[in-house]
Amino acid sequence: MEKTPDNIRLPEHITDILNVLNNAGYQAFAVGGCVRDMMLGTRPHDFDVTTSARPSQVMDVFRGSRLLETGLKHGTVTLLAQNAETASAEPVEITTFRSEQGYSDHRHPDKVLFTEDIKEDLARRDFTVNAMAADAAGRLYDPFGGRGDLEKQIIRCVGHPEDRFREDALRIMRALRFASRLGFDIEGKTFSAAEKNAGFLMEISPERVREELVGIVCGQTAGNVIQKGIEILRPILPELAACRGFDQKNCHHIYDVLEHTARAVDAAPPRRELRLAALFHDIGKPLCFTTDEEGTGHFYGHAAISEELTARIMDRLRFDRRTAKKVRTLVKFHDAPIDLSERSIRRALNKFSPETFFDLIDLKRADNRAQAPCTACRQQTYDLLEAAARRMIEEDRCFSLRDLAVGGRDLIEEGMKQGPDMGEVLKYLLNLVIDGKAPNDRETLLAEAKKWQKGREH
Repeated sequence: MEKTPDNIRLPEHITDILNVLNNAGYQAFAVGGCVRDMMLGTRPHDFDVTTSARPSQVMDVFRGSRLLETGLKHGTVTLLAQNAETASAEPVEITTFRSEQGYSDHRHPDKVLFTEDIKEDLARRDFTVNAMAADAAGRLYDPFGGRGDLEKQIIRCVGHPEDRFREDALRIMRALRFASRLGFDIEGKTFSAAEKNAGFLMEISPERVREELVGIVCGQTAGNVIQKGIEILRPILPELAACRGFDQKNCHHIYDVLEHTARAVDAAPPRRELRLAALFHDIGKPLCFTTDEEGTGHFYGHAAISEELTARIMDRLRFDRRTAKKVRTLVKFHDAPIDLSERSIRRALNKFSPETFFDLIDLKRADNRAQAPCTACRQQTYDLLEAAARRMIEEDRCFSLRDLAVGGRDLIEEGMKQGPDMGEVLKYLLNLVIDGKAPNDRETLLAEAKKWQKGREH
């Protein structure tokens, strides 16, 4: 086991946990992602501890503290530790050194064995950068060269890559996620093994694959990872793989569909729904490709087809309804024109909601930035659209029923009966205001409602 002199400054509540275990006669280390992130100068989201103490011994050592029996079968006890820096109780998983045997389902170990050797525990982990530990004094334990791989900026499996991926196929997606998040490359043998064993991803629960995919597309080098790793992604996203090498034969689209998609993902702000929409926005292009007499490529109706494919993918990966609806909307309308007139912007804000409208503008920007430089002039239009919409919102302009100066109660007070007509008249009044044909004024709108009602009676 390699022990380096590097001092890793662990938070006080973590060193306290390690010292308590050490003083009770047990080995104990901070381990995994928290060590990796601290070495990269990033504050970890959480801290994990590994120890030679068995779960019952951990519970005995911390008797009187707030403990949760979260995973006793696999050696894990969760301690709610007071973090002085945040003045809050934070969960810290304390797990016994362990080795694992057999992975019949390519995901979970058939058998977990407790061990006294931290190297054995680190050997079962996925990648070298996640297989490092630090003791209470901040000394690094690095038997598999994780520090060197951090310096080289590579993701490399601990031991034989094929063994690691066949044990747990989700590690294939995790390799892509870490590469995207950290901006690292995947080491050659690790990458080859990931491609070779990608078919095992079909045996992993869609929910697990989904969350890793989200992590990939939201990473800092998502586009590069998507392009390089498309054959790894093929089993779960065959629709996207079909975009590889698809020549658009259009002067505005100088990249094949996959490269255009990858560039659009990178150009979009790293928000979950927005990045997913960028990933799927042109996925229908290979299914509707035509050329004119001059050989120029066209993709008539591709937004609708892309939306349909997006719906299938999001259902297949079991996205929640809200996310699926939002992403589908962005994909469906990513190519729809919105002009700079106040009426057009108001109607768009009414149709989508402000949040979705601004996401749509960001998607249009990203789509445009992934096209030929000659189309860059459109960026100014998107800036003007955004500025105009934000101004309208700040001025409390009316673009939805809740902004309307009258509501159902006002109409009832004026003698209108509840029913379908009430909804119709409110929509009519809203359209008048949006189109600039009437001010958003209570008295004016009530008068217009009476006119509308009289017209219906005649």
